Amino acid sequence: MTTFSSISKIDCDEELRLSISKDDAGTIFTTSRPVSLDSPSGVQSKYRLYKQRFVGLAAIFFLNVVAGMAWPWFGPISNQTSIEYGISLDSVNWLSNTYAIVYVPAAIVVPVLVARYGLRTSCIIATISLFVSAWVRYGSTPRSLSPDSAYALLTIGQAMAAFAASVFQVIGPRYSETWFDLSGRTTATMVVAIANPIGSALGQLISPIAGTTRQSILILGIICTAVTPAALGIGSAPPTPPTYTASQQALTLTSLLRAIVGKERIGAPAYMTVRERVDFAILIIVFGVLVAVTNTFSILSDQYMSPVGYSSDLSGLMGATLLIAGIVAAVVTAPLFDRVLTHHLSTTVRVSLPIMAAAWLSLIWAVKPHNAGALFAIMAVLGATSITMLPVALELGCELTRNADSSSALLWASGNLFSVVFILSEGALRAGPDANPPYNMRRALIFNGAFVWGAIAFGIPFKGQQTRRALDEQGILEGRQETEA
Repeated sequence: MTTFSSISKIDCDEELRLSISKDDAGTIFTTSRPVSLDSPSGVQSKYRLYKQRFVGLAAIFFLNVVAGMAWPWFGPISNQTSIEYGISLDSVNWLSNTYAIVYVPAAIVVPVLVARYGLRTSCIIATISLFVSAWVRYGSTPRSLSPDSAYALLTIGQAMAAFAASVFQVIGPRYSETWFDLSGRTTATMVVAIANPIGSALGQLISPIAGTTRQSILILGIICTAVTPAALGIGSAPPTPPTYTASQQALTLTSLLRAIVGKERIGAPAYMTVRERVDFAILIIVFGVLVAVTNTFSILSDQYMSPVGYSSDLSGLMGATLLIAGIVAAVVTAPLFDRVLTHHLSTTVRVSLPIMAAAWLSLIWAVKPHNAGALFAIMAVLGATSITMLPVALELGCELTRNADSSSALLWASGNLFSVVFILSEGALRAGPDANPPYNMRRALIFNGAFVWGAIAFGIPFKGQQTRRALDEQGILEGRQETEA
């Protein structure tokens, strides 16, 4: 096992200087030679990029967008859905809970699915599930069905959509590692990571303006059908890998679980140091809480805002503002992480967390009548900090574990598991009819703020050494040395 004591700042256009030292179980490799990161002549035969990578990335992006629309689809129209289907608000919330509950085991299965069938076939399976889920949901729309029968079909549709979404989200870091080099990997991970929030934003915008709940379900079915052919554009792997990491055999979920509990032998590809295990545990907790508060707000936006006088349309716009602001921020910052802040991912986490926590805490006092301007501003801050952290956290998971799909699976499973806890807890914290205002969610907002600040406490000792990147940089250096020899 080689550890890297110091890696200097990269000049992204041309050069890298690298210093590597020996640890208790490793070997020595040192160099001060300037080395280009852009596939220099002589190294192209060993590592290569293909334009097809962008086709597959676009396909996964659009499929993930559509899969992400199903989760919060009923949030902005929860009261409307409750009336039209003759079910309670808690039952409407369970449509989102079902999605999250199914997502957790499905995400754990994704690395096994990809290892057996490859990226392409796994995505085709997920796309079929997404297509079927849409029309199973639509099967609930005939008014001749009893409320229980219609609700059962909605639940089954949500469960199938959750499986599809788990595949498209979890494979993001694996796809970027398989097809992209160091100067594009974080950006590719960002594109896949923000696709699901984009879908959530679109879902919140479209569902309230689509007419009745039954009409909105039909529109969602048409969208799912239209995106189905995109799966054919996804490739499993390029003929020649883009980096050293991509050239290695992918590690299994079992090896990661063994490494986390310290059962992998020193020097094994899956081995993690104590520091890496601690950091990954911190990352799982922080990622889970931050994904949960964002998802919960998207799903319960109408229930937060309607008791204090905001319409469903305005509630949906607030939730969409959070997601859209985050998407814009992620698009701007991801290339910077690839080319400028290459070794400062963990610093970004430590800087962003307090800002994010302050914004979540401020909602306790900001959610009140006639305060829409302040709420939209807070949503923009929350989005810019929360969504930007998605690709950063996913890449840090890969750096710490050298296991792209398995680390991504555990992180997303954590986010969805926490989401279930948050949605159920906040539903229970809703005030009663005698409160002022009736059915307000103030206690739920306090719950959100407290958990986010708790996550910050876990994040303080986080170090986040980027071991995978160091291995890839070493591979570039060795490739240049072989060529010169």
